[in-house]
Amino acid sequence: MSKLDRRGFLRRSTALLAAGSLPVSLVEMAFGKSSSQNFTFAYISDSHITHLKGREFVRNWDRGLIRAVAEANLLDPRPDFVFYGGDIAQLGKPEEIDHGLDILGGLRGKVHYVMGEHDYYLDLGEHWRKRLGPEHYSFDHKGVHFVVLNSILTFDDWMYDKWPSGEERMHQMARLDNPQGSPFMVGDEQRAWLKKDLAKVGRQTPVVVFSHSPLQKIYKGWNFWTDDAEQVQALLKPFDKVTVLYGHVHQIQYNQIGNISFHAAMATAWPWPYPQSYRQQASYLPKLTVPMNRADPFFERDATGWQFIDLHSGNAEVAYVLPNNSNRVVRFDPGAGKPVDTQYQPADKRIPPQKHY
Repeated sequence: MSKLDRRGFLRRSTALLAAGSLPVSLVEMAFGKSSSQNFTFAYISDSHITHLKGREFVRNWDRGLIRAVAEANLLDPRPDFVFYGGDIAQLGKPEEIDHGLDILGGLRGKVHYVMGEHDYYLDLGEHWRKRLGPEHYSFDHKGVHFVVLNSILTFDDWMYDKWPSGEERMHQMARLDNPQGSPFMVGDEQRAWLKKDLAKVGRQTPVVVFSHSPLQKIYKGWNFWTDDAEQVQALLKPFDKVTVLYGHVHQIQYNQIGNISFHAAMATAWPWPYPQSYRQQASYLPKLTVPMNRADPFFERDATGWQFIDLHSGNAEVAYVLPNNSNRVVRFDPGAGKPVDTQYQPADKRIPPQKHY
Protein backbone atom coordinates (compact mmCIF):
# COMPACT_ATOMS: atom_id res chain seq x y z
CA MET A 1 0.00 0.00 0.00
CA SER A 2 1.36 3.39 -0.88
CA LYS A 3 2.34 5.65 1.95
CA LEU A 4 -0.27 8.22 2.95
CA ASP A 5 1.45 11.53 3.56
CA ARG A 6 0.01 13.91 6.13
CA ARG A 7 -0.47 16.75 3.65
CA GLY A 8 -2.59 14.56 1.39
CA PHE A 9 -4.54 13.25 4.36
CA LEU A 10 -5.26 16.74 5.65
CA ARG A 11 -6.34 17.89 2.20
CA ARG A 12 -8.83 15.04 1.85
CA SER A 13 -10.06 15.23 5.44
CA THR A 14 -10.54 19.00 5.26
CA ALA A 15 -12.78 18.49 2.24
CA LEU A 16 -14.85 16.01 4.23
CA LEU A 17 -14.98 18.36 7.20
CA ALA A 18 -16.70 20.90 5.00
CA ALA A 19 -19.58 18.43 4.98
CA GLY A 20 -19.44 18.03 8.77
CA SER A 21 -17.11 15.13 9.50
CA LEU A 22 -17.25 13.02 12.63
CA PRO A 23 -14.42 11.24 14.41
CA VAL A 24 -12.81 8.51 12.40
CA SER A 25 -9.13 7.99 13.16
CA LEU A 26 -6.82 6.76 10.41
CA VAL A 27 -3.70 5.13 11.79
CA GLU A 28 -0.68 4.51 9.58
CA MET A 29 1.78 1.81 10.59
CA ALA A 30 5.18 2.54 9.05
CA PHE A 31 7.31 -0.07 10.79
CA GLY A 32 8.17 -2.23 7.79
CA LYS A 33 11.59 -2.45 6.20
CA SER A 34 10.09 -1.27 2.92
CA SER A 35 7.14 0.92 2.02
CA SER A 36 5.30 -2.18 0.80
CA GLN A 37 4.86 -3.14 4.47
CA ASN A 38 3.22 0.15 5.44
CA PHE A 39 -0.49 -0.01 6.08
CA THR A 40 -3.34 1.93 7.62
CA PHE A 41 -6.32 1.11 9.77
CA ALA A 42 -9.29 3.19 10.85
CA TYR A 43 -10.60 3.64 14.38
CA ILE A 44 -14.17 4.48 15.46
CA SER A 45 -15.31 4.53 19.09
CA ASP A 46 -17.98 5.35 21.67
CA SER A 47 -21.28 5.61 19.82
CA HIS A 48 -23.54 5.01 22.86
CA ILE A 49 -26.57 3.92 20.83
CA THR A 50 -29.57 4.61 23.09
CA HIS A 51 -32.87 2.75 22.80
CA LEU A 52 -36.07 4.71 23.48
CA LYS A 53 -38.96 2.37 22.63
CA GLY A 54 -39.90 -0.03 19.86
CA ARG A 55 -37.70 0.80 16.89
CA GLU A 56 -36.85 4.29 18.16
CA PHE A 57 -33.33 5.28 19.18
CA VAL A 58 -31.75 8.62 20.10
CA ARG A 59 -31.31 10.09 16.64
CA ASN A 60 -28.17 12.10 17.25
CA TRP A 61 -26.11 9.10 18.38
CA ASP A 62 -27.45 7.07 15.45
CA ARG A 63 -26.45 9.77 13.00
CA GLY A 64 -23.00 10.13 14.49
CA LEU A 65 -22.22 6.45 13.89
CA ILE A 66 -23.88 6.38 10.46
CA ARG A 67 -21.76 9.30 9.28
CA ALA A 68 -18.57 7.83 10.75
CA VAL A 69 -19.18 4.56 8.89
CA ALA A 70 -19.81 6.45 5.64
CA GLU A 71 -16.61 8.45 6.02
CA ALA A 72 -14.56 5.36 6.91
CA ASN A 73 -15.75 3.83 3.64
CA LEU A 74 -14.43 6.88 1.77
CA LEU A 75 -10.89 6.62 3.15
CA ASP A 76 -8.22 6.59 0.46
CA PRO A 77 -6.06 4.53 0.59
CA ARG A 78 -8.40 1.88 1.91
CA PRO A 79 -7.50 0.84 5.47
CA ASP A 80 -6.53 -2.79 5.92
CA PHE A 81 -9.17 -3.08 8.65
CA VAL A 82 -11.27 -1.04 11.09
CA PHE A 83 -11.23 -1.12 14.88
CA TYR A 84 -14.25 -0.24 16.99
CA GLY A 85 -13.10 0.96 20.42
CA GLY A 86 -16.09 0.06 22.62
CA ASP A 87 -19.40 1.37 23.98
CA ILE A 88 -21.61 0.50 21.04
CA ALA A 89 -24.52 0.70 23.48
CA GLN A 90 -25.49 3.13 26.22
CA LEU A 91 -27.23 0.75 28.64
CA GLY A 92 -26.07 -2.59 27.25
CA LYS A 93 -29.47 -3.59 25.86
CA PRO A 94 -29.50 -6.21 23.10
CA GLU A 95 -31.56 -3.76 21.02
CA GLU A 96 -28.80 -1.14 21.33
CA ILE A 97 -25.95 -3.53 20.52
CA ASP A 98 -27.85 -5.06 17.61
CA HIS A 99 -28.79 -1.66 16.19
CA GLY A 100 -25.20 -0.44 16.48
CA LEU A 101 -23.90 -3.59 14.80
CA ASP A 102 -26.44 -3.16 12.01
CA ILE A 103 -24.94 0.29 11.33
CA LEU A 104 -21.36 -0.93 11.69
CA GLY A 105 -22.22 -3.77 9.30
CA GLY A 106 -22.04 -1.16 6.54
CA LEU A 107 -18.26 -0.87 6.95
CA ARG A 108 -16.18 -2.21 4.10
CA GLY A 109 -13.67 -4.86 5.14
CA LYS A 110 -12.73 -6.55 8.39
CA VAL A 111 -13.80 -4.98 11.71
CA HIS A 112 -12.22 -5.77 15.10
CA TYR A 113 -14.11 -4.94 18.30
CA VAL A 114 -13.19 -3.86 21.84
CA MET A 115 -15.71 -4.22 24.68
CA GLY A 116 -16.77 -1.13 26.62
CA GLU A 117 -18.38 -0.94 30.04
CA HIS A 118 -21.69 0.20 28.50
CA ASP A 119 -21.68 -3.00 26.45
CA TYR A 120 -20.91 -5.16 29.47
CA TYR A 121 -22.56 -4.42 32.80
CA LEU A 122 -26.22 -5.21 31.99
CA ASP A 123 -25.57 -8.92 31.30
CA LEU A 124 -21.81 -9.07 31.94
CA GLY A 125 -21.12 -9.17 28.23
CA GLU A 126 -23.28 -12.18 27.33
CA HIS A 127 -25.01 -10.60 24.32
CA TRP A 128 -21.84 -8.84 23.10
CA ARG A 129 -19.91 -12.14 23.15
CA LYS A 130 -22.79 -13.93 21.43
CA ARG A 131 -22.62 -11.45 18.57
CA LEU A 132 -18.88 -10.73 18.41
CA GLY A 133 -16.91 -13.53 20.06
CA PRO A 134 -13.96 -13.33 22.50
CA GLU A 135 -13.44 -10.17 24.53
CA HIS A 136 -9.65 -10.49 24.47
CA TYR A 137 -7.47 -11.79 21.65
CA SER A 138 -4.41 -11.02 19.54
CA PHE A 139 -3.29 -11.25 15.94
CA ASP A 140 -0.34 -10.33 13.72
CA HIS A 141 -0.50 -8.14 10.63
CA LYS A 142 2.42 -7.14 8.41
CA GLY A 143 5.00 -7.40 11.16
CA VAL A 144 2.94 -5.75 13.92
CA HIS A 145 1.46 -7.61 16.90
CA PHE A 146 -2.03 -6.43 17.86
CA VAL A 147 -3.58 -7.15 21.27
CA VAL A 148 -7.18 -6.51 22.33
CA LEU A 149 -7.97 -6.43 26.07
CA ASN A 150 -11.16 -6.12 28.08
CA SER A 151 -10.03 -3.44 30.52
CA ILE A 152 -13.42 -2.62 32.09
CA LEU A 153 -13.71 -5.56 34.50
CA THR A 154 -13.92 -5.03 38.23
CA PHE A 155 -14.09 -6.98 41.50
CA ASP A 156 -16.29 -10.08 41.54
CA ASP A 157 -18.22 -9.06 44.65
CA TRP A 158 -19.17 -5.74 43.00
CA MET A 159 -20.27 -7.47 39.80
CA TYR A 160 -22.12 -10.43 41.28
CA ASP A 161 -23.23 -9.64 44.83
CA LYS A 162 -23.85 -5.91 45.23
CA TRP A 163 -26.83 -5.10 42.98
CA PRO A 164 -30.40 -6.47 42.87
CA SER A 165 -30.48 -6.57 39.06
CA GLY A 166 -28.37 -6.21 35.97
CA GLU A 167 -30.21 -3.00 35.15
CA GLU A 168 -29.20 -1.41 38.46
CA ARG A 169 -25.59 -2.58 38.02
CA MET A 170 -25.52 -1.07 34.52
CA HIS A 171 -26.98 2.24 35.70
CA GLN A 172 -24.38 2.47 38.47
CA MET A 173 -21.44 1.84 36.14
CA ALA A 174 -22.85 4.11 33.41
CA ARG A 175 -22.64 7.22 35.59
CA LEU A 176 -19.65 9.47 34.99
CA ASP A 177 -19.31 10.58 38.61
CA ASN A 178 -20.46 7.83 40.92
CA PRO A 179 -19.14 7.06 44.43
CA GLN A 180 -20.83 3.65 44.23
CA GLY A 181 -18.86 2.67 41.13
CA SER A 182 -15.85 0.38 41.11
CA PRO A 183 -12.46 0.86 39.42
CA PHE A 184 -11.86 -0.80 36.08
CA MET A 185 -9.15 -3.41 35.67
CA VAL A 186 -7.75 -5.95 33.22
CA GLY A 187 -7.59 -8.60 35.94
CA ASP A 188 -5.39 -11.55 36.86
CA GLU A 189 -6.69 -13.94 34.21
CA GLN A 190 -6.16 -11.58 31.28
CA ARG A 191 -2.76 -10.45 32.54
CA ALA A 192 -1.67 -14.10 32.71
CA TRP A 193 -2.96 -14.57 29.16
CA LEU A 194 -1.16 -11.41 28.02
CA LYS A 195 2.12 -12.55 29.54
CA LYS A 196 1.85 -15.87 27.71
CA ASP A 197 0.84 -14.17 24.47
CA LEU A 198 3.73 -11.68 24.54
CA ALA A 199 6.26 -14.40 25.35
CA LYS A 200 5.96 -15.49 21.70
CA VAL A 201 6.65 -11.99 20.33
CA GLY A 202 10.12 -10.63 19.52
CA ARG A 203 11.18 -7.59 21.55
CA GLN A 204 11.74 -5.52 18.40
CA THR A 205 8.25 -6.29 17.07
CA PRO A 206 5.97 -3.24 17.30
CA VAL A 207 3.07 -3.92 19.67
CA VAL A 208 -0.27 -2.10 19.45
CA VAL A 209 -2.71 -2.63 22.33
CA PHE A 210 -6.39 -1.75 22.26
CA SER A 211 -8.34 -1.25 25.45
CA HIS A 212 -11.48 0.70 26.27
CA SER A 213 -10.38 2.37 29.48
CA PRO A 214 -6.90 3.94 29.42
CA LEU A 215 -4.15 1.57 30.56
CA GLN A 216 -2.94 4.37 32.81
CA LYS A 217 -4.34 6.29 35.78
CA ILE A 218 -5.87 9.59 34.73
CA TYR A 219 -8.85 10.46 36.97
CA LYS A 220 -10.36 7.95 39.36
CA GLY A 221 -13.50 9.96 40.11
CA TRP A 222 -14.72 9.44 36.55
CA ASN A 223 -13.14 5.99 36.10
CA PHE A 224 -10.72 7.38 33.51
CA TRP A 225 -8.58 4.81 35.22
CA THR A 226 -7.39 1.18 35.10
CA ASP A 227 -6.53 -0.10 38.55
CA ASP A 228 -3.87 -2.60 37.46
CA ALA A 229 -2.41 -0.31 34.79
CA GLU A 230 1.13 -0.51 36.16
CA GLN A 231 1.03 -4.33 36.07
CA VAL A 232 -0.07 -4.28 32.43
CA GLN A 233 2.57 -1.68 31.59
CA ALA A 234 5.23 -3.91 33.20
CA LEU A 235 4.33 -6.73 30.76
CA LEU A 236 4.76 -4.29 27.86
CA LYS A 237 7.99 -2.75 29.16
CA PRO A 238 10.42 -5.20 27.45
CA PHE A 239 9.32 -4.16 23.95
CA ASP A 240 11.06 -1.42 21.99
CA LYS A 241 7.92 0.40 20.86
CA VAL A 242 4.39 0.04 22.22
CA THR A 243 1.30 2.05 21.33
CA VAL A 244 -1.91 1.91 23.38
CA LEU A 245 -5.12 3.16 21.76
CA TYR A 246 -8.23 3.60 23.88
CA GLY A 247 -11.70 5.16 23.85
CA HIS A 248 -13.91 5.84 26.89
CA VAL A 249 -12.76 9.38 27.69
CA HIS A 250 -14.44 11.15 24.71
CA GLN A 251 -11.61 13.65 24.37
CA ILE A 252 -8.09 14.10 23.02
CA GLN A 253 -5.52 12.74 25.43
CA TYR A 254 -1.96 11.55 24.89
CA ASN A 255 0.87 10.52 27.12
CA GLN A 256 4.23 8.74 27.22
CA ILE A 257 5.18 6.34 30.01
CA GLY A 258 8.56 4.73 29.36
CA ASN A 259 8.36 2.91 26.03
CA ILE A 260 4.58 3.21 25.78
CA SER A 261 2.78 5.93 23.80
CA PHE A 262 -0.87 6.47 24.74
CA HIS A 263 -3.50 8.01 22.47
CA ALA A 264 -7.23 8.42 23.08
CA ALA A 265 -9.88 8.38 20.36
CA MET A 266 -12.66 10.90 20.07
CA ALA A 267 -16.28 9.70 20.32
CA THR A 268 -19.02 9.69 17.70
CA ALA A 269 -21.59 10.51 20.40
CA TRP A 270 -20.52 13.50 22.54
CA PRO A 271 -17.43 14.99 24.24
CA TRP A 272 -16.83 14.83 27.97
CA PRO A 273 -15.39 17.87 29.72
CA TYR A 274 -11.86 17.55 31.06
CA PRO A 275 -11.57 16.54 34.72
CA GLN A 276 -9.77 19.74 35.72
CA SER A 277 -12.95 21.63 34.80
CA TYR A 278 -14.84 19.69 37.48
CA ARG A 279 -15.14 21.79 40.63
CA GLN A 280 -16.73 19.40 43.14
CA GLN A 281 -13.47 17.71 44.07
CA ALA A 282 -9.76 18.01 43.39
CA SER A 283 -8.44 16.84 40.03
CA TYR A 284 -5.51 14.46 39.76
CA LEU A 285 -5.24 14.54 35.98
CA PRO A 286 -1.64 13.90 34.96
CA LYS A 287 -0.25 17.19 33.74
CA LEU A 288 1.42 15.62 30.72
CA THR A 289 -1.99 15.04 29.18
CA VAL A 290 -2.66 18.27 27.29
CA PRO A 291 -6.36 19.14 26.93
CA MET A 292 -8.12 20.50 23.91
CA ASN A 293 -8.56 24.25 24.03
CA ARG A 294 -12.29 24.13 23.46
CA ALA A 295 -14.47 26.90 24.85
CA ASP A 296 -17.71 24.91 25.17
CA PRO A 297 -17.27 21.25 26.19
CA PHE A 298 -20.97 20.57 25.68
CA PHE A 299 -21.23 21.89 22.12
CA GLU A 300 -22.72 19.03 20.12
CA ARG A 301 -19.82 18.48 17.74
CA ASP A 302 -16.96 20.10 19.61
CA ALA A 303 -14.13 17.63 20.35
CA THR A 304 -15.00 15.60 17.27
CA GLY A 305 -12.99 15.47 14.08
CA TRP A 306 -10.33 13.56 12.19
CA GLN A 307 -7.23 12.10 13.77
CA PHE A 308 -4.26 10.92 11.69
CA ILE A 309 -1.53 9.00 13.49
CA ASP A 310 1.79 8.48 11.73
CA LEU A 311 3.71 5.86 13.68
CA HIS A 312 6.88 6.01 11.60
CA SER A 313 9.61 4.08 13.41
CA GLY A 314 7.16 3.51 16.26
CA ASN A 315 6.84 7.11 17.42
CA ALA A 316 3.52 8.83 16.97
CA GLU A 317 2.93 12.11 15.19
CA VAL A 318 -0.73 12.99 15.39
CA ALA A 319 -2.43 15.57 13.17
CA TYR A 320 -5.91 16.64 14.24
CA VAL A 321 -8.42 18.31 11.92
CA LEU A 322 -11.23 19.66 14.10
CA PRO A 323 -14.48 21.14 12.77
CA ASN A 324 -15.06 23.53 15.68
CA ASN A 325 -11.53 24.14 16.90
CA SER A 326 -8.03 24.94 15.69
CA ASN A 327 -6.12 22.20 13.90
CA ARG A 328 -3.17 20.90 15.88
CA VAL A 329 -0.21 18.54 15.67
CA VAL A 330 1.20 16.39 18.47
CA ARG A 331 4.70 15.18 17.64
CA PHE A 332 7.06 12.84 19.49
CA ASP A 333 10.14 14.79 20.58
CA PRO A 334 13.16 12.42 20.75
CA GLY A 335 15.05 14.86 22.97
CA ALA A 336 12.24 15.11 25.50
CA GLY A 337 11.30 11.45 25.05
CA LYS A 338 7.58 12.19 24.92
CA PRO A 339 4.87 13.65 22.70
CA VAL A 340 4.64 17.44 22.70
CA ASP A 341 1.87 19.62 21.38
CA THR A 342 3.58 21.98 18.94
CA GLN A 343 0.93 24.68 19.32
CA TYR A 344 -0.31 24.45 22.90
CA GLN A 345 2.76 23.18 24.73
CA PRO A 346 5.71 25.46 23.85
CA ALA A 347 9.21 24.02 24.11
CA ASP A 348 10.09 26.20 27.12
CA LYS A 349 7.01 25.04 29.08
CA ARG A 350 7.20 21.28 28.75
CA ILE A 351 5.86 19.45 31.78
CA PRO A 352 7.71 16.47 33.37
CA PRO A 353 6.38 12.98 32.55
CA GLN A 354 3.54 11.44 34.49
CA LYS A 355 4.40 9.94 37.87
CA HIS A 356 2.44 6.98 39.17
CA TYR A 357 0.41 7.49 42.30
